[in-house]
Formats: sequence, C-alpha cells, structure tokens
Amino acid sequence: MKINVLILAFLGLCFVQCKQDASKDKLRRERPNIVFIMSDDHAYQAISAYSNKLIETPNIDRIAQEGMLFTNASVTNSICAPSRAVILTGKHSHINGKIDNLSPFDTTNITFPQLLQKDGYQTAMFGKLHFGNAPKGFDEYKILPGQGDYYNPKFLTQKGDTTITGYVTDIITDLTLDWLQHRRVKEKPFLLMYLHKAPHRSWLPAPRHYKEFTQKTFPLPNTLFDSYSNRGTASKMAEMNILNHMILNYDNKISAKIIDSLGIKDRRLFDPLDKMTKDQRTEWNNTYDPINTDFAANYPSMNDSTLMVWKYQRYMQDYLGTIAAVDENVGRVLNYLEEENLDQNTIVIYTSDQGFYLGEHGWFDKRFMYEESFRTPLLIKWPNAIKAGITEDEMVQNLDFAQTFLELAEIEAPRDMQGKSLVPLFKDKKESWDRDAVYYHYYEFPAEHHVKRHYGLATKDFKLMHYYYDIDEWELYDRRTDTQEMVNVYGDPKYKDIVSELKLKLTALQTEYGDSEALRNQYIQIYKDKGWINP
Repeated sequence: MKINVLILAFLGLCFVQCKQDASKDKLRRERPNIVFIMSDDHAYQAISAYSNKLIETPNIDRIAQEGMLFTNASVTNSICAPSRAVILTGKHSHINGKIDNLSPFDTTNITFPQLLQKDGYQTAMFGKLHFGNAPKGFDEYKILPGQGDYYNPKFLTQKGDTTITGYVTDIITDLTLDWLQHRRVKEKPFLLMYLHKAPHRSWLPAPRHYKEFTQKTFPLPNTLFDSYSNRGTASKMAEMNILNHMILNYDNKISAKIIDSLGIKDRRLFDPLDKMTKDQRTEWNNTYDPINTDFAANYPSMNDSTLMVWKYQRYMQDYLGTIAAVDENVGRVLNYLEEENLDQNTIVIYTSDQGFYLGEHGWFDKRFMYEESFRTPLLIKWPNAIKAGITEDEMVQNLDFAQTFLELAEIEAPRDMQGKSLVPLFKDKKESWDRDAVYYHYYEFPAEHHVKRHYGLATKDFKLMHYYYDIDEWELYDRRTDTQEMVNVYGDPKYKDIVSELKLKLTALQTEYGDSEALRNQYIQIYKDKGWINP
C-alpha cells in the first residue's frame, strides 16, 4: 500500500513538473520573433518619417508610426562591412578585427545569430552581408557576393551559387517571403535578417522607378557649395565632392561615347549596366538616352555651379529611385506579417549600415564622423511592448543591437559584448539608461575617398574629433547652435573648459572600450606591412 502511495505521489510530482516544463516551453516559444531590416547607405534624410523634403516612404514610416523613431542613433565606424561586423558581434571594430572593407572577418567571433540559433530560434538571412561567404548561425541564407548586382544578381547559398533574373530589391523580398511562407517552423521563434543592397552606389533603380524619378527635381542642400573654410585639413582633402569626384559614366549614367565626344577627362569604372539582359538594357536606354542627349547639348554652356547642380539632380534621381523600391518591398513584408497574425509578437527593426551624404557639404558617400554619415536611421516597432508613435532622443548605436536581441530572447549576453540593450527604452525605463556619450573610430586610410583616420565622441550637445595619423588635428562642433557643423570651435577660448572635459570623457571611453594607442599603432603597422600606406 505504501508503495502504491509513493508511486502515485511520484507520478503526481512528475505530472506537476511536466506541466511546469510545458508552461516554460510555451513561454520560450512565445519569445518574440525578430525581423531585422537593413538597407545599405540609406540616409535618414531620405526617410519621410525624418523629413519628407526629398521622398515619401510610407511603408518604412509605418514602423515609426506603430513604434519608435530614434533621432540620435549612430554608428561606431561609418563604412559598410565594419558596421555589419559591429552589429553581428556587439563589439567595436578594433575588438572584432573588421576595421575596414578589405581586412578579413575573424570567424572566431561569436555573433548574436549563433547564440539565438543555439537557444532555439530558427534563423535566416537574405540579401547583402558584404563579408564572408558562409555566415555562421543561420539555418538558411542566400546572400549577395560582396556588393552584389542590381540586375540579375548572383546569390551564395548553402547548396551552391545561383543567379536570379530580375531586380535585386524585389528578389531579396521574394526570397524572404518564400522562407516565411514555406520553411518557417511555426513552433519556433525566428530571427530573419532581411538585408537590402539598395541604395548603395551605383544607384540603379527598377524600371518602374527610373521612369518616374528621372522626371523629378529636388531641393538643393543649404551646404551644397560648402568651401570647408571653417574646418580642418581632412574635409578639404576628402575626395567625395559631387562636382569633382562623382563619375559621369558610372554614377551619372552618361555614356562613354558622349563623354569622349565632349572631350571630358572623366574617370572610368566598370559598366554598372553590364549584368542587364538585352531587353532590360533597351528599356533602360529608352529613358536614359534622352538624358544623355540633353547633357551633350547643354554641357558646353555649363559652369562649375550649373554642372554641380546637374550632377546633384542626377544623383538624387537614381539614389532616391532605388529607395522607392526598398519602401515598396518593406511594405510587402509588413503586410505579410499582419496577414498571418505574426506582427503582434514580432519586433521589426529598420536601419541602415550607416548614414550617407545627399549633397550636404557638396558630398556623396560616408566615412566621416560629421552628422549625415555618423547618424543612421533607426525605427523599431513591437506591438504591446513599444507604444506607437514615440520619438526617442537617447544616444544609441549599432553596437547595441546584439545585446538588445539577446535580452529579448532571454539569453545572457557574452561579457565581451560592448553595447547596451535598448529594451529599457522600449519600456520607457530611462532611469536605467545612463549613456551620455558615444564613441566613434574610422580606420581606413588611404581609401577611395581619402577620408583621414579619426576617432571621437559625441554627446547630445557636442562632437569632438581627432585626426591622428598623417595629420594631428582636433575639431569641436557645438551641436546646439551649429546643426550643419560648419564651424570648428576647437580653438575658440569660450570652449576651452568644454574641450578639457570632453577630452577626459574621450579617454575614459577609449579605456572602457579597449581602444588604446598601442592597438591603433598595431593596425597602422598592418596597413604598412600590406603596402597600403608608406612605411
């Protein structure tokens, strides 16, 4: 009898324990899905949630309308592959080793997708990674090799390479939706990295958009004709000026034949249209041949000012045309999540790998710590957790994504990750958010645009930068009064105490993040050993 009672008691305990385990499993299954959407070189100025001066992006804006718009999001290193490495590892470039686009990614780094996958998340990546051909931590991936192509792109997959006919932004979305529809395991939470090539140079829009956008005229930036007179050497020496460095053939789509006939000495790169089919090329020419003819007729009467404006308009027509496709396709994914009732327990993030210059200071490209390059768009929605329509001005970085996702998945972050989880900001618990400055470090020198090596810090009020390799110059900008960063006040006596305070804070951040002078010299020596800079 006693034995039977003991057996019944044991079975009862097992039942209770199994029920508790089942409840825990259910809670684990209800961890949020994560949809991480990232475009390449998408300036915040080209998202209408920030400003509709250039373009309307109603679908991307939906994420802000239903969630949170960050106005002080920035990157730690404004260049494509290093930014992506920071996002995946939660570590600054000098720690994860990916300081530039050329250096290899150290695959011994532990990435947040690996940790999510190990803890039960189904993981997938589609689109542009930009480094490495076999990303760890993904059950499935289809990624572009390197920069990839806008038309008829090749993809790398676990089953071999494949080329898909069509327009890259549409294709990446087709692949994403196909996975959601046919291979997503419904019993598991998922991480989906949906990564666009657009709007990266050379800015080739889809036919439906270049036919529209080549007819548009856009407002000029206030600083388009910046003379860089109140700043240091670096801004004057950078090679990213629209007039002087944007390439008529590769960037503005003027044919080599017309350039030669006009006697213009213009740098040449590869033909950005060379992956098009005959029919795609014919359709393109139907729109762009008249632009070429018009340029040939008007070029002889152009001066530097009118040519600068012409190149800027051509730049904006193509750049913004590629964004129109991104916005449409983001809408396709958001609609699917809603239709399948996945949206309520899915956190959706939209960001870019860095900011970009849209004619500000006369520039295109990125790299600098100046605002348009340093600042990146960030919009996040998570129904029932993030209130709709909130604007957040706390200082956050791409460094923070890894720890944010791990906290959402109830996974302890590795101690060597260096960011801060954004979850307290989602829950409006700002008292636990103590960051008042962010750190930045750009390493790649010399490179295509000849932006000089620099590091610095930014607070909400000031930005301090130090160029430290072939020049030794400091710059300070008062973000309260000089939002366009036109005047370096580093030498102004009125800012003497602020400079001293910020230098102490900068040193403290470098110590906190392990960015020492010895490490900087080590990376410089690597460049010397490879012959990239003179010994």
